[in-house]
Amino acid sequence: MKRFIYGLTLAAGMVLATSCADKLDELLENPNAVNATTASPDFLLNSIQLNYQSLWYGVSDRGARLTRQINQGSALYEAAYAAGATNGTWSNAYANILADINFLLPLAEKSNLQRHMGIAKTIKAMVLMDLVDTYGNVPYSEALDAANFNPKVDDGATVYAAALKLLDEASAHFTATTSGGTPNDYFYARNYTRWNKLVNTLKLKYHLNTRLVNADASKNAINALITANALIGTGDDFVFRFGTTAADPDSRHPKFAGQYTAGGGDYQSTDFMHHLTVEKGFDDPRVRYYMYRQTLTNTTNVDEQECISQIAPPHYLVGNFPYCNPAGNKGYWGRDHLDPDGIPPDGLKRTAYGSFPAGGRYDNGSGAPVANPALGMRGAGIHPIMLAAYVDFMLAEAAITLGTTGNAKTLLLSGIKKHMDYVRAFAVAGAEGATISAAESATAFTGKVTNYQNYVGAQYDAAATNDAKMSVVGREYWLSLFGNGMESYNLYRRTGKPAKLQPGLEANTGPFVRSFLYPNNYMVTNTKAVQKQNLASQVFWDKNPASPWIY
Repeated sequence: MKRFIYGLTLAAGMVLATSCADKLDELLENPNAVNATTASPDFLLNSIQLNYQSLWYGVSDRGARLTRQINQGSALYEAAYAAGATNGTWSNAYANILADINFLLPLAEKSNLQRHMGIAKTIKAMVLMDLVDTYGNVPYSEALDAANFNPKVDDGATVYAAALKLLDEASAHFTATTSGGTPNDYFYARNYTRWNKLVNTLKLKYHLNTRLVNADASKNAINALITANALIGTGDDFVFRFGTTAADPDSRHPKFAGQYTAGGGDYQSTDFMHHLTVEKGFDDPRVRYYMYRQTLTNTTNVDEQECISQIAPPHYLVGNFPYCNPAGNKGYWGRDHLDPDGIPPDGLKRTAYGSFPAGGRYDNGSGAPVANPALGMRGAGIHPIMLAAYVDFMLAEAAITLGTTGNAKTLLLSGIKKHMDYVRAFAVAGAEGATISAAESATAFTGKVTNYQNYVGAQYDAAATNDAKMSVVGREYWLSLFGNGMESYNLYRRTGKPAKLQPGLEANTGPFVRSFLYPNNYMVTNTKAVQKQNLASQVFWDKNPASPWIY
């Protein structure tokens, strides 16, 4: 009897203790904090998508500067990209996107939200590839363990392989039976066939980047993707679209917001504008969409542009590189690569961003200043993360370098036309449509595209070696990547193309950025972190010669 009463008392005590513990947990729990019970998979996925476009913009912008698509300031690469330069990319990747995905996936799996998991794993794969492409070896296997404050770095090839596995899993999620869920899809408006095409195209990118590691594996994998015929095509473009709202939060394209509010903003690259307006002897049909001239003639005022009174550096003269301004006195006003000069009063004269992709003004020759946010497309631009045209250029590269299925010249010319048509269609569909149509008819534009294709086709035919043919393909891909510096940066490290990009103004600019230094916010918080010796460290798939193979 005593034993029974003791047992009953012990059980009651245990219940009381458990109840008290539960009450204590309730009291200690922050009512404003998100937890597994209160978290919304939809809101998490919203955050993941929005943070990814922000991360992509950062890596893209740096790649564009390094490959002379827009101006790169500072005289030395190491001055432009010290360890603190990419703090935002690192924290956004790990503390925001990857952490949110790790939180989302168990919730989505529990509720059988297959499409949420597909989108999340696709974005996770892109983040991992972006991190490797930026830094090389990065934390992954231990990175999101809440109990481990000092995660080790994993080999870049291992992280890349994890990304490829995630893409396979994402593809299955897009076709699996789901219990429901209508995720807010900022990219494809819940068209999961297009998400699957993106997955396959990211695999193409993976195998093209890794072709110098294992050429046979890349060739076989790319041929299989070609045979499956499920890559991004016309109408499947993976882009993030911006709005026109200036109020907080600003929904406009960041390049527009930074330039059209008060003038100023980025300098365009003299070298890139040279290739668009001088190098072929006629204007690229896209230049009026890419660039907006605030003045139609070059300045004669040295206080506005000091270089007009100076002779080009000797290494520019020897290499016959463009200097200061593109030839022709057409008002294309930018800066040379690694120009460290201060900022003169030229904010309302330097060449600005046009309608594509920044959502600015189409250049109809008016030469008016841009310091008016009501002008042009008012910021309704895009991030062109993966376009159908890019697929053709990548397949052309694969055909030349790996011998994959397909005619490289046909793919090259197709990529050119697809991109030019996309650029015009995007701009005409926006607020600049009437201005564009009045300045240039669709028939006139088509004629320019055909003329351009004929010129490039003849150049390709005249190229005697595969390297020379790749120079043509690489240059045209680079010109089509305006707005996507990430793929331009990968192309440059992967192939060395375009060849003969404008060097820095200094004869010795230090090593080219083959990968970025680990950021300060990682170095000071992780006791296992070891900084690279310099910017010349190559990512695992970059098996090309050390600098100055590219510069």
